[in-house]
Amino acid sequence: MHDVIIVGAGPAGNLAARTLAEKKYEVIVLEEHESPGLPMHCTGFISEETLRMSRVKPDIYSTIYGAEVTFPNGQSIEVRSDKPKGVMIDRVDLEVKMAEAAQKAGADYCFNERYQGHTVGDAVVVDTTVRPHRGKVLIGADGANSQIAMSLGDNRPNEYIRGIQVDVDYAMEDQEMLKLYLGNTVAPGFFAWAIPCGDFTRIGLCSSWSAGPPSEYLSDILVRMGFHDKVLKVYSGKIPLGIRPYLSGDRVLLTGDAAGFVKPLSGGGLYPTFKANAHLMTSITNGLDSDALYSRDLSEYSRNCMDDFGRELERSYQLRKRYKKLTDSDFNRIYDYIQKNDLIEYAKDIDIDHPADVVKKVLKVPSLLFSAIPLFMRSVR
Repeated sequence: MHDVIIVGAGPAGNLAARTLAEKKYEVIVLEEHESPGLPMHCTGFISEETLRMSRVKPDIYSTIYGAEVTFPNGQSIEVRSDKPKGVMIDRVDLEVKMAEAAQKAGADYCFNERYQGHTVGDAVVVDTTVRPHRGKVLIGADGANSQIAMSLGDNRPNEYIRGIQVDVDYAMEDQEMLKLYLGNTVAPGFFAWAIPCGDFTRIGLCSSWSAGPPSEYLSDILVRMGFHDKVLKVYSGKIPLGIRPYLSGDRVLLTGDAAGFVKPLSGGGLYPTFKANAHLMTSITNGLDSDALYSRDLSEYSRNCMDDFGRELERSYQLRKRYKKLTDSDFNRIYDYIQKNDLIEYAKDIDIDHPADVVKKVLKVPSLLFSAIPLFMRSVR
């Protein structure tokens, strides 16, 4: 019998597997695909701190120092910092190297083995398309469509958004700047991007579920940019926004997208997922050492995650709810507000792991707070 069964060989499952194996627990990872990192969904733009937390060194395409943000009126602002804001990594390489590190530490991996359900008694028995596995505790790291999360009850995130991106055969002139595009005609409910990756460029967008397939919006972008015939690869998927109501149950814990550990303003999930890993380890090791692995014993996991980063994600989601209500005219007014109040200097301090901090910083200035009231009122209509 294994100490821990992990479903999902993405970053969340791989980091948990490595950490537990290093603690000399018997760990097995079940992955439905033939290799870690496939299919790829993430853009690959992460902070240097998140990269450090991954504990591996994947290939880096580019180091980003800022962004050019284009508004619906065609006007743009450029925000460039003296310090790196993040790195564009080979996301598949990240997951492969994380899985290899976990295996080197002693974790077992079973590929092409799909989770089909589990039962809980004096142990947890996981049924798969290949064979059953018996363990003491189950970690659900099975992504946005997590069946394990839904086994805990009505356990949906606040919403899903849809994303699509392509690699195009074009090298951006400035490899240190990414481009963002705002507006409901471009990416309703979210934003679009173009990110330099050396000799190719990654272009994509996310949109609210109600806006329909994002492929239509991406096609328009590619035609306008003249890249419709330069597409090398296509990636798509959905992203959960909002931490799920239940993060644990009897002999079960969730992490990663399965838990809803995603930043609502950017759609990135690696930073909160890696933050959660420490709390996941505390709950599992305490539970295994004391044979206390039922829901009441594991409830501290949720509390610790909420205290550490969960409330910040909840506050960010409140900002997202207002963002979704903005019209293209509202976005243009925001452009005017930024220019009128000379806010670009504030934006240079943005931390991609804590993007809402810039808003809080601006609103601490009384004059800026007062002038922002009309924009705020538009977002709550």
